[in-house]
Amino acid sequence: MLILLVNMTKNKLTLNVATINGSGSQSSNSVLVKSLFRMGLPVGGKNMFPSNIAGLPTWYTIRVNPHGYTGRLSQNDIVVAMNTTTLIDDQKSLKPNGCLIYNSDLKIADSLFRKDIQCFGIPFRKLVAPLSESVKLRKFLTNMVYAGIVSELIDIPYDIIESVITDAFQDKPAVIESNIEAIKAGRDYAKQNLDPQKFPYKVEILSGGNENKILIDGNSATAMGLLHAGCTFAAWYPITPSSSVIERFENYAKKYRKDTDGRSTYAIIQAEDELSSICMTIGAGWTGARAMTATSGPGLSLMAEAAGLSYFAEIPAVIWDVQRVGPSTGLPTRTMQGDLLSAYTLSHGDTKHVVLLPANPKECFEMATTAFDLAEHLQTLVIVLSDLDIGMNQYIVDRFQVSQQKLDRGKILNKDALEKVQEFARYKDVDGDGIGYRTLPGTEHPKAAYFTRGTGHNETAKYSENNFEFRANMERLLKKLETAKTLVPAPEITLHKESKVGVLYYGSSQEALLEAFEELNSDRKTP
Repeated sequence: MLILLVNMTKNKLTLNVATINGSGSQSSNSVLVKSLFRMGLPVGGKNMFPSNIAGLPTWYTIRVNPHGYTGRLSQNDIVVAMNTTTLIDDQKSLKPNGCLIYNSDLKIADSLFRKDIQCFGIPFRKLVAPLSESVKLRKFLTNMVYAGIVSELIDIPYDIIESVITDAFQDKPAVIESNIEAIKAGRDYAKQNLDPQKFPYKVEILSGGNENKILIDGNSATAMGLLHAGCTFAAWYPITPSSSVIERFENYAKKYRKDTDGRSTYAIIQAEDELSSICMTIGAGWTGARAMTATSGPGLSLMAEAAGLSYFAEIPAVIWDVQRVGPSTGLPTRTMQGDLLSAYTLSHGDTKHVVLLPANPKECFEMATTAFDLAEHLQTLVIVLSDLDIGMNQYIVDRFQVSQQKLDRGKILNKDALEKVQEFARYKDVDGDGIGYRTLPGTEHPKAAYFTRGTGHNETAKYSENNFEFRANMERLLKKLETAKTLVPAPEITLHKESKVGVLYYGSSQEALLEAFEELNSDRKTP
């Protein structure tokens, strides 16, 4: 172990945990992030993982920053290196005087370590041996041992980390006990061998620091938003990184989407492919349900033809696209914002969709309701572009405010309303906003029925190849797009009169850019 005399830093650190996929490290990393959150600290956790089930390198970055910046940095203060194949590169990411915690069981030559960092070799095999007779369980508990070591070195109070574990595994007392014992083993080793008082990176409780805030990932926030928005139908085909949107939604729906007799009032269907899922979604939207599907770039491409049907036949539906790196299969477990143009014009012909761009989990929650309100008000497809960074990583955001505003179902004519109109023309622009009136299947009135078609049609929904009628219909759809511009959330604009350069950004890039702006506007030399 090398001890360097450096200045102590409080409540400002970046920790990178390097392991392999499938090793169980996600739980221990989550325990550390949640413990820091409960201390009131601005913290974020970001997972960089491979596109496989187990065995390839994975990294989890935890950043504490007094300004609330939690984006990834190129250099780290602490690295926990549990993967021999990446250890050399992992220590390269350390700042000078940074701290490397590694598995001494790996028998790594001293010559491979940098001389300007602190190195802590930990005998993990020895520490976990008394904790379980199961080799498999000892493998998983190794992660909690390093969490215990880190928590002791940086001064996370034991009672906080214990409460996090208890809450995480509350219905599994044996799991709670084994994980707490692993935490204790790590903390005890650090106390006896690593001289925690001299460790240069410390955290301390910030009273009221995270009051009225929550720690949540974007996909979970989306699922809550879908529930609040009145979504009752979801069809999907599993694809990274959007799968957990529907998985979480199903968990919430099982609990809250029931009638007074305890029967389910929702339908969630895992389709055979993305084509089926979008067609089911459009069909459900046609019947009057608030219907959606979740996907990523490759799935969005497959949905193009059906998206055109939703646009041209004017059927409300929502696609939640959690973007990843493309083109083609690309990098399924990396983030990208590459679907904007394809989403806006998804399908062939003169097709233009409403696209919403959340920048954090709170906006994911809020825009779920916005998406359905717009879809039904405008009678069209609405596409929401989240991304992997927002969807699968943990953010601190303000506690969600549940709106009491009535859901906007749009222009729907029921039986009584049909009695008052002389004629029902499905695609007629009665109000001058480009939006016609619709009826729902099953409306018991002789005027209610109409043909829903993706072929050319006139304002009464009858088949037509007349060029004047087709042009009139397309011009009405463009007028509806202009109406949409008055309804979508307004952009947030920050004006600096002395600035010579403007920056346009959206989505998860906001996190890095806000920090960059702060750097450019201050004299600080380090992040």
